[in-house]
Parts: sequence; C-alpha cells; structure tokens
Amino acid sequence: MLFHSSLRQELARSLAATVLVLLTIVMTMMLIRTLGLASQGNVNPSEVGLVLGYTMLGHLPTLLTMSLFMAMVWTFSRMFRDSEMIIWLTSGRSLLSFLRPLLQFVWPILILVLCMTVWVWPWSNQQIQQLKDRFEQRGDLERVSPGEFQESANGQRVFFIDKDQVRDKEGHNVFVAANTPSGQTVTSAQTGRIESLTDGRYLMLSEGQRLEIRRDDQRLRISEFKQYGSQVGAQEVVTVSPVPKAISSWQLIQQPTADHLAEL
Repeated sequence: MLFHSSLRQELARSLAATVLVLLTIVMTMMLIRTLGLASQGNVNPSEVGLVLGYTMLGHLPTLLTMSLFMAMVWTFSRMFRDSEMIIWLTSGRSLLSFLRPLLQFVWPILILVLCMTVWVWPWSNQQIQQLKDRFEQRGDLERVSPGEFQESANGQRVFFIDKDQVRDKEGHNVFVAANTPSGQTVTSAQTGRIESLTDGRYLMLSEGQRLEIRRDDQRLRISEFKQYGSQVGAQEVVTVSPVPKAISSWQLIQQPTADHLAEL
C-alpha cells in the first residue's frame, strides 16, 4: 500500500541519516578517549584501531535505539509540519493505523538490538579487557621505549636507552636503576643487547659501570665491567576476574550475585 510504503521509506531515510550523524559524533569522542588511554599507557598504541572498533561495536545497540527514536520523532514532526498528517487523517486514516507500518519497520531493528545487547556487548567488552590486561602484563623489555625512562612491571627497576642509537635488540647508552630488598644499584653501559639463552632472556651490557649500596652497611661499591648480564623475564601472567559488563548474559543468569543482577 502507498501509505505503508511511503511511511517506511521515510523512516528508513531518517534512520540512516541519524545513524550516520550519531556514529560520526560517537566515533570522534571514542577516538579521543582511546588516544588518551594510549597516552596514559593503558592501551597499546598499535592497537588503538582495534580498541576503537570493539568500543563502537559495543555501543551500536545504544546508537540504534537512539537513532530509531529520533527517526520516528523527526518523521512525524515533518508530517505534522507539512500538513501531510492532516491529509492522511482526512482521507480516513486514524492514528492507530500508523501502528502497523511502524511496527513492521521497527521489529527487525529491535531484534537486532536485543541480540547485540545480549551477545555482542559483553563480547566486545571482554575483548577490550583482554587487550588492556595483555598490555599491562607485558615483560620489562617490551616496556622500554628509546629515549624515555621506563619503570618495570614490579616497580623495582628503571630502564633507559638512547633513542638515537637503537638497532634490532641492541642499544647504546643504557641505564638501569634497581631497588631490591638487598640494596640499590645503578648500572650504566655503552651498549646493551638482548640474548635468548636456555634459561631465559638476558640483558647483556658491555663497557659499563655499576654502583651498589647495600642496605646492611650502607657502603657504596663501584665496579667496572667489560660485560655484565642480567636476566629479564616476561611479566608473570595474572588472572584477572572479569568485570560484570565483560561477562556473558548466560553466565550472569547462572551466577545471580548483586553485581551480576545489576548488570542484567
């Protein structure tokens, strides 16, 4: 029927325009937020696009719901403004007759929103949480950025490598400061490289100096070396309990705690 088809077509055009506008606005806001997280060291800078994609995927149900509501408001507002509604009403149409084409247009979108809310939303949050946890639990060597003082995962060591003289697994003007229960050490070397041995990875320093202050006698010991090796391993993987928004809906139902029920 002309009445049904014209109403659905106008709703579709309004919905497409609204989704495009809201998607652009939200994507810009999420991009700024994700870049902020990357600058703070909470997200891997090389995975900004991936985090942004998962974030937008999780926000799609909200965007679709808002867009659907705004599309209906704009469509009926235009019909009243242009006196099109008066024409339909005088031709014998009642306000209740608008429900059928409206429901025919709305129900597929509502089913899509429901499915995305139940499955896609927790899945995208879970993927984002895994990316953050993996980046936070990276090894000490992966944390080192040339030209910047970088603290190790356990906070006991600080590394520095000259950014102008960095090659593959090798750098110059290396500085390592360590604070251990036995004392404090400051090690500097002209060159440093990474070597993988049978019992792990080692940071091999050449042509350097080591300053050590032991806690028991507080005496300063200075030693020079031609080569010095320090074992550096990957950060121990810690199992982090997922937040409620990253848990699937079925698991929330199976574990009806207060937090899980609030998330549902």
